[in-house]
Amino acid sequence: MILLNCYINNAGLLTFYLNYSTQNRIVMTIQELGVKLANYCREGQFETALKELYADDTVSIEPYPTPGFEKETKGMKACIEKAEKFTSMVEEVHSIAVSEPLITDNTIAFTLDMELTMKERGRTRMNELCVYTVRDGKIVAEQFFY
Repeated sequence: MILLNCYINNAGLLTFYLNYSTQNRIVMTIQELGVKLANYCREGQFETALKELYADDTVSIEPYPTPGFEKETKGMKACIEKAEKFTSMVEEVHSIAVSEPLITDNTIAFTLDMELTMKERGRTRMNELCVYTVRDGKIVAEQFFY
């Protein structure tokens, strides 16, 4: 089944896109996925986003390895463990800001700016570009630039 949908984009233009079903489930369009992901991030619901929007074989890529995190994390279970580890390092969230998502055929990107108090480092600001690759309505890769 194919459904024709439309929305008004950031430039105020009416944009059309298709939803399609595969194996009796409706696949989220990349526009819907991008908006939902950005909203989860704005709310600090990173683990919820992982569990709902990511593929089982997803990969997470950092710019470089750090003492706490490897450069590349593969698989849903390992990515959830990574998110839990990061959350456990945060003492307090002061603010989270996410830009509107930029969306292409299979890519979502936005900026993420967080001000946090980390248990070992004190108060810090983290600003990064987050880029996500999508296949069949699920995120298969995330890459962070900071």
